[in-house]
Amino acid sequence: MNKLRVWYAGLQQREQRMVAIGGVTVAFLILVFGILMPLQSAVSKAARGNETRRADLAWMQVNAAEIRAAGGQLPADTGEAPVVLVDRVGREAGLAGALRGTQPNGTGVRVQLEAAPFDILITWLATLDERYGLAIESITVDRAARPGAVNASITFTQSRH
Repeated sequence: MNKLRVWYAGLQQREQRMVAIGGVTVAFLILVFGILMPLQSAVSKAARGNETRRADLAWMQVNAAEIRAAGGQLPADTGEAPVVLVDRVGREAGLAGALRGTQPNGTGVRVQLEAAPFDILITWLATLDERYGLAIESITVDRAARPGAVNASITFTQSRH
């Protein structure tokens, strides 16, 4: 710090004034752009998050009876083995041409799909989870040559609804 004072004292009056003005300007810019703007951004983001949570809470309070009723639903028990269920529901969803292999995998099922329409795949996955209680244990999805189509390897497991 002493070297800095000696250096500053060695400057001409005009240079000292410029260094002082530059120092104040840099300090101001650090304060505004380094502290105040990020702080204001974080506060705004938190306020928006609170507004979203309040809106969600209000919606849940209005729809509480329906939410409670839906929460108690158990997956449909078809009596089918998971491997048969996955294959059947996949064919019903329109994935028959994309199914390349369905095989049991311990307590779950492993499925290979090739050039499956992505939108149909997502709907199929949701159906298996919501209606039949089969959850995704692992999934690998790659883009296929055709636009909107994917190749996928999925392992399902019986979920604990």
